[in-house]
Amino acid sequence: MTSRLLPAAPGWERRAAGLVRCAPAGPAGNRLVTVDGFSGAGKSTRARELAGALDAPLLEIEDLCPGWDGLVRAPELARRGIGGPLAVGEPLRWTSWDWEHARPGPVRTQQPADVVVLEGCGSGAAALAPVTSLAIWVDVPADVREARLRARDDWPIYAPYRESWRRAEESLAAAGGSRARAAVVLVEP
Repeated sequence: MTSRLLPAAPGWERRAAGLVRCAPAGPAGNRLVTVDGFSGAGKSTRARELAGALDAPLLEIEDLCPGWDGLVRAPELARRGIGGPLAVGEPLRWTSWDWEHARPGPVRTQQPADVVVLEGCGSGAAALAPVTSLAIWVDVPADVREARLRARDDWPIYAPYRESWRRAEESLAAAGGSRARAAVVLVEP
């Protein structure tokens, strides 16, 4: 697939929203949009902007990622609890992860919407591809991502897991072809 490069300049979310509206819908007429990329790329910010432009609910793959060593399982969990049900117009349902206590959290539900935005590393993975209407990859140089991570308020919590999480992200992106499959690659101007 040839990806469309889109500069992350002011107004990018309106252009991307137009692409979402033209993307194929699932059997129930709903669309799942994924915003993937490596830690520190700005996925959360960009997904929030896009969800706002679409007036769509925003879900985070980290909400169902089962712990620091569970990233590789998150896309399949998201497909079963979010993507699959959305494609057929059923309520979305998944078990959240309680990061503070390192155990499963409460079951969450979301009524299907015309468009749902799912952000997080692995949201563009192969497991979700069959139920994804439009996949976006946020592409930012590694040194910029690392500086952003170290500037976050939660860096002290994340730091001990950084290397193992980075390896899991890279493995997941390579195995799932997330960037190559993305219809849109969002790049810093």
